This record gives sequence, structure tokens and C-alpha cells, in this order.
Amino acid sequence: MTDDPPIHQDRLQRNPAPAGLNAYLKSKEPEAEGTEASCKAFGYLRGIRDSATSVEFRFLDGNSTWFPYSLMGVWKHNPSEGLLIKFSGDLYYVVLIRGSNLDKPLNEGAINLTHAGLQRHRVLWVREMTKEEIRQVGETGPTIDSIEVAELESHDAVKEWIGTHAPAFLP
Repeated sequence: MTDDPPIHQDRLQRNPAPAGLNAYLKSKEPEAEGTEASCKAFGYLRGIRDSATSVEFRFLDGNSTWFPYSLMGVWKHNPSEGLLIKFSGDLYYVVLIRGSNLDKPLNEGAINLTHAGLQRHRVLWVREMTKEEIRQVGETGPTIDSIEVAELESHDAVKEWIGTHAPAFLP
């Protein structure tokens, strides 16, 4: 028998993470009321002058990826193709969000994912939605079908990836 500490996977099996987003939200510390709001597709800061330091992309498999807004570069919206966001750091990162009504204002009309959200750094998270959630929202609001994140080493690799995955975004 060894006195080695358990490996990461052993600890995960003994202490599994809470299941799904609901468990995470229940375990969160209380926040100041009214600072955040959300729809099924994204969460945002309510204050018009508020801004976030990073944006989180949440995947159906439970994983997430965060990017600081300070690394966000060019982003493009093409209603028939989706939303393409580039982040530059030690590598190039490309985030391709596919969905519908991405620029549609929410009920109160003061926020949407694109202009009043990402452009003003008010979006806290964007999440892939299940088919049932997409069906429920229908045409009444934004839906996120998929989020793809690519990690690339050169500008040429970025162009090649976009040409393969979202050619409508190339000039």
C-alpha cells in the first residue's frame, strides 16, 4: 500500500461534481439582487453601464470555456450563418455560435446578444440549448444551436478553419 495522494480521477469518482447547471446555481453564493438577468440562450448584466471582464461559453456536455473580453477582436454576425468571434492571446481562438434571432432584443427591448450585449461587454455567458429548449423559445427569442471553439496557431490556420466551418464569413 502506498501513501500517494489519490489521482484527480479517483477524487472525482468519490466526490462527483453537482449534476448540471441547476446544481451549480443552487450552490452559488447569493449575489446582489437585480445585477444579472438571463434568457435561455445567454446571461447578461442589467446595468447599462455595467461590463463584464470575461464571457463564458457553456456546452451541452457540461463543460465551459471562458475568454476575457480584453482578448476579443473582430466579430461578425451573419443571420444565416451565425456569430463568429475571434480572440487573440498566445494563440488564436475562434468561436462560432450557430442559432437564430441572435440580434433580437429580449422582451424589455434593452438587450440583445450582439449590439447591446457582446459589443458592450455585458454578456456573462452564452450556452448551447437542448432541442426542447429551442422548440420552446421558437421565434420569440434568441436560440443557440451550437458553439464551436477552435484553438489555432496562425492567422492562416484561422482563415482555413473559417473557410471549412463558416465560409460565409470570408471576404
